[in-house]
Amino acid sequence: MWEQERGGGGDGREGRRAGGREGRRPFGREGGRESGRDGSRDGSREGSREGRRAEGRGAEGREGRQELPPQSPEEQARAICLRLLTGMPRTRRQLADALAKRDIPEEVSEQVLSRFEEVGLIDDAAFAGAWVESRHRGRGLARRALAQELRTKGVAPTLVQEALEQLDSDQEEETARELVERKLRATRGLERDKRIRRLAGMLARKGYPEGMALRVVRRALEAEGEDAEDLGYPGG
Repeated sequence: MWEQERGGGGDGREGRRAGGREGRRPFGREGGRESGRDGSRDGSREGSREGRRAEGRGAEGREGRQELPPQSPEEQARAICLRLLTGMPRTRRQLADALAKRDIPEEVSEQVLSRFEEVGLIDDAAFAGAWVESRHRGRGLARRALAQELRTKGVAPTLVQEALEQLDSDQEEETARELVERKLRATRGLERDKRIRRLAGMLARKGYPEGMALRVVRRALEAEGEDAEDLGYPGG
């Protein structure tokens, strides 16, 4: 009896194992593979269709760009000038140099620039006047330095002179005094000659005449109680 029961129990366990394995197979590895293959095929078909659509759109875009006619040299020159003038005012020389760098023919450049002058888009006189006012107020530059900057930008000498007439000697000296007053505190504690070199040198770099620079520095030092009777312009 005990043997039969044990045997029967064994047959039951084997049956359950077999039934469990058989029952799991359709929903296990085999089922997953089938579902994965079906999903991959569907995804591949969708990807192929999307790829063909993208290629079609790209081809249409290339065809559309190719249909645009090339710009003439005049159109290119106008576009270059307008783009540069949008950022800030420019002189005629600055624009001519920019066109030459982009291989615009000289005769085309002259025609376009002359037209821009006629309509007021290029105005070297107005440029020079605004430059002098801005650089004198903002950087404290004197007439000599301002004239050099305008010449490098291609402004005609007569226009440079007219622009500088808005600054007289009194206004220039007043600006020099303000510059020295701002710098004076930073030189305190230095030797007298070193202070003179630094202050007068700063004014000279901004274009102030030597006589004016020494006069302004002497008065600033006297106001501090410094002995400046024998003030010269020490070398070094």
